[in-house]
Amino acid sequence: MDNFSLMWEIVGPGVAGAVFGAGWWFWVDAVVCSAVMVSFLHYLPGIFASLAALMFNCVNREDISYDYYSPYGGDSEWRLKLWLFVAYVVSFVSLAGAVGLLIQDSLTDKGPSSWTGVAGVLQCVFVLISGLIYWTCHSED
Repeated sequence: MDNFSLMWEIVGPGVAGAVFGAGWWFWVDAVVCSAVMVSFLHYLPGIFASLAALMFNCVNREDISYDYYSPYGGDSEWRLKLWLFVAYVVSFVSLAGAVGLLIQDSLTDKGPSSWTGVAGVLQCVFVLISGLIYWTCHSED
């Protein structure tokens, strides 16, 4: 193992936590600074993005092999790949929902400001990036 990968295993979880916290900080700032009450529907993309990041991190990278003839592949490996596929679907649906709410907030005047929509998109992006950062640096040695 080279020095960069060892340093990434040490520093990576902290970077992932900082990015996750920054994503939620954007959302909390938008909710607190909003002039109108933000409905629960606006909270859902961030909640589902956090769930998707948790789903990413339930799978260990070393458990997935791409060798179809190895004795370690088998019945459980397709479940791990299906779990990761569902995590990706949840993450992209949450991001699409945040973009949809941003467009809705931009077009109407009676809802929350467009900053709430932008913060929702930033929250989803940062939370999903943090999940992927942690997944790349986490290993079971």
